[in-house]
Amino acid sequence: MLEVRPEIAAMPGYHSPQVDVPIRLNTNESPFPPPQAFVNEFVDALASISWNRYPNRTADGLRAALSAHHEVPAESVFVANGSNEVLQTLLLTFAGPGRRVVVFEPGYQMHVQISKVVGSDVIVIDRNDDFTLDRDVVRSKLTEVDPHVVFVSSPNNPTGQCDDEELLDVILESTSGLLVVDEAYAEFGTWSAIDRALSSDRIVVSRTFSKTWSLAALRLGYLIGSPTVVEHLWTAVLPYHLDASKQLAGEIALNYTDEMNDRVARIISERDRVQTALSALGVRVSPSSANFILFSTGLDADVVWQRLLDHGVLVRNCSSWPRLAGWLRLTIGSEDENNAFLRGLESALETE
Repeated sequence: MLEVRPEIAAMPGYHSPQVDVPIRLNTNESPFPPPQAFVNEFVDALASISWNRYPNRTADGLRAALSAHHEVPAESVFVANGSNEVLQTLLLTFAGPGRRVVVFEPGYQMHVQISKVVGSDVIVIDRNDDFTLDRDVVRSKLTEVDPHVVFVSSPNNPTGQCDDEELLDVILESTSGLLVVDEAYAEFGTWSAIDRALSSDRIVVSRTFSKTWSLAALRLGYLIGSPTVVEHLWTAVLPYHLDASKQLAGEIALNYTDEMNDRVARIISERDRVQTALSALGVRVSPSSANFILFSTGLDADVVWQRLLDHGVLVRNCSSWPRLAGWLRLTIGSEDENNAFLRGLESALETE
């Protein structure tokens, strides 16, 4: 009889309901498609691929393009199938059975999920009621645990907040392990750890094309860190893991930085408008530096979620997540989508 590893059997999978509704604001995608010029250029470029040959194993062209975009050495760039594979490769390399990974909760679910899948021991440090972190608590706990890997998200998913950059110093001073700064939403945020990652073997930064580049369907992510760290990742990852079309799409996308920046600015403007509107409705909001907003109405989150769904708007119900009873998360959509959400929420609150 087949015997599943007990930790896998006991673990729930990653779930994000995809309900057939007019407005989906639950998965932190961009509301805008990539520029049509990108699509046209990519489709034309596909003819250049030698389909009978394996792709460039280390994605040299894409890494060179990312190197130029971020003004970092190409040997400091690692690429993979979405930032989740980047994180998985990091954990396969630096964590695993008998090793300890620290996460802060509420936080990104996949940090815990992947850590457990590769066999790591996961230690949780709770955030305060306002989702900030107490530095003294962090310092004490890290010193006690001495983890091999520590995850920090900036901005943090699902709370949307950016931790103080000085938190990185606290972590580095309290441990000897690797600090992974997950910057999936960095273009919407207030700071980045890329410069620090280039000068230390103990910090890496993970990024994605899914959010700001409007390419969630592509599943492309990358890491910036010291060449020493990146070299070890190439050993752990499967050979030829990144297909040729994906590498090509990533290279071409980087030619459309101005269009990406315009999309980011539009989303930030809408985010700020929606946060103000939510506050005016008496809704509790976690101040966001991302492309989403975590909010609580004070009512049963399951009820509010269903009432919004009845109005054709799907948001993320986070109420079953650690420390998030009563909270929901809204992805910032287009102006029309956000207005529909606000109308639906106002109606849901009036029902009480």
